[in-house]
Amino acid sequence: MGGSTKTPAVEIEVAGHSVRLSSPDRICFPERGFTKRDVFDYYLAVGDGIMRALRNRPTMLQRFPDGVTGEMFFQKRVPARGVPAWLQTAQIRFPSGRSADELCPVDLAHVAWAAQMGTVVFHPWPVRATSVDHPDELRIDLDPQPGTDFVDAVAAAAEVRQLLAELGATGYPKTSGGRGVHVYVRIQPRWTFVDVRRAVIAFAREVERRRPELVTTAWWKEQRGQRVFLDYNQMARDRTIACAYSLRANARATVSTPVTWDELPDVEPDDFDLVTVPERLAKIGDPHAGIDDTPWDITPLLEWAERDDRQGQGDLPYPPDHPKMPGEPKRVQPSKDRDRRGASTA
Repeated sequence: MGGSTKTPAVEIEVAGHSVRLSSPDRICFPERGFTKRDVFDYYLAVGDGIMRALRNRPTMLQRFPDGVTGEMFFQKRVPARGVPAWLQTAQIRFPSGRSADELCPVDLAHVAWAAQMGTVVFHPWPVRATSVDHPDELRIDLDPQPGTDFVDAVAAAAEVRQLLAELGATGYPKTSGGRGVHVYVRIQPRWTFVDVRRAVIAFAREVERRRPELVTTAWWKEQRGQRVFLDYNQMARDRTIACAYSLRANARATVSTPVTWDELPDVEPDDFDLVTVPERLAKIGDPHAGIDDTPWDITPLLEWAERDDRQGQGDLPYPPDHPKMPGEPKRVQPSKDRDRRGASTA
């Protein structure tokens, strides 16, 4: 008579579709005892917020079939078979030239289906399915380096806010779910990934000029020092960030959480988790509620990029999985660059 009884699957109605949830009692976050059903219910509870972040966006899924302490993999392709007939996808193209049909949430049932598949973290592209080669979301990723922390990212975010205000753009901050801060700006979907990445580089360099002791654009870790790295390559094609209201795969089950600019200096990232964020959203609403209202024209940043280029500050290295791009400098760690070492000793 011994042995455990497996909890049966349940069918749950979401956005007019029936979504099957199997193994609802499976532990997903062991340290806090959160189950697969807890994760599923969390995503239903933050539905308005996460759909604002995911709607019509090709989305990569970070899946943990056995919980966050087990095997992890990134799913970029939705299988051709074995998925609900209503599930929508969008075809995206990788830097290699290959393509994939990624999940494209058009309603909350798509998020629920992904949660059933063991998805913990959602990584949407900064594009919509209607124009997959033209970003409509400029992402500023403030990543604290060793020796710095969340408070430093917040200080850097304040500089970002000021510069955006001078440009007439509105930024929407959120916690990363870890030590970092993300600031999103809706933009007109007129430019390519190359253009928008150039714009972010120009923006990052201006922030760096204003606060060189705090912010760096150095791609190579050995050059960053104890500063906050403004990761311009998050705007390179096929680079994604955990979206607003996405859980993060850590022991505390933290959430990448939208906050107001006034809140940001006083928040603690660990306070935003699977339990507290639904309560927060229900109480105060979504601080990103107006994000789609004012798409911005990035032309001023592209003009800055041209100015910087004329002054000898051209492109910066791409991620290592990208093909070599026109105008890109050498992808050689400075300490291993023979040409540079030779010039310095000449």
